[in-house]
Amino acid sequence: MAWDPATPGLLRLPSGRLLRGRGLRGPLPEGQRPDFAVYLLDKPPAPVEWQTRWVRWPDFRLPRDHADTREALHEAWRRAEIETVEIACHGGRGRTGTALACIAVLDGVPAVEAVAFVRAHYNRYAVETPAQRRYVAPSAESDRAASLRPASSAGGIDYDAQSPTLPVVGYWSGFALCLHQPQDERGEDQLHGQLHLAAGDDDDVRP
Repeated sequence: MAWDPATPGLLRLPSGRLLRGRGLRGPLPEGQRPDFAVYLLDKPPAPVEWQTRWVRWPDFRLPRDHADTREALHEAWRRAEIETVEIACHGGRGRTGTALACIAVLDGVPAVEAVAFVRAHYNRYAVETPAQRRYVAPSAESDRAASLRPASSAGGIDYDAQSPTLPVVGYWSGFALCLHQPQDERGEDQLHGQLHLAAGDDDDVRP
C-alpha cells in the first residue's frame, strides 16, 4: 500500500509515486510505517521493524560506493510504485534531497531540473553542497546527454517515463547521469562504454 497523500515529508514524482523523506534525528512520525527505507548515513542505522538498506554516505559529502547507491535508489524507485518507501539521513536535507533528486531523474525529471524539482516539492533547502548538486547534474550534463542521444530512437535511449524501459544510472566523475534505456543487454553495455569514454573514471568529488 502506498503512502497516504496527507503524510508529511512526501515527494510526489511525475509517475505518481510517493516517497517520504525525513531526518532521523527527529522522532518517528505518527501514522503509516515504511515498508522499505534507504538510510544514507556514515554508520549503520539502528534496527527497525521494516526492511532497510544502508548506503554509506558521510554528511555533506557523496556516497562511498556509487554502484551500491545506484542499486539502492533504483530499488527505492521501483518499490515506491506499490509500497511505502522512505529515504532518510540525519537531517533530511542534504543527502536525502540528493537521493530524492536522483530518484526523480529515474522517474523522468530532466537531470538539470531535478534539484529545483525536489526543492519545490519536498524541501526548499534540499541538496546542500555544490558537490551534491553536481552528483545529480553537472553543468555539462545537458551537452553530454545530447552527444549520446541517437538520431533514431530504435534501439537507443528512451526518455519517456511512461514507456516500458529499464532505468539505468550512470555515475562518473562524482555525478549520477540517469537515463532510461530499453531492456537490451547488449545496448546497455554499449551505452556504459560510451558514458565511460565521455565522462572519465574519477568518481571522488569533494564539496
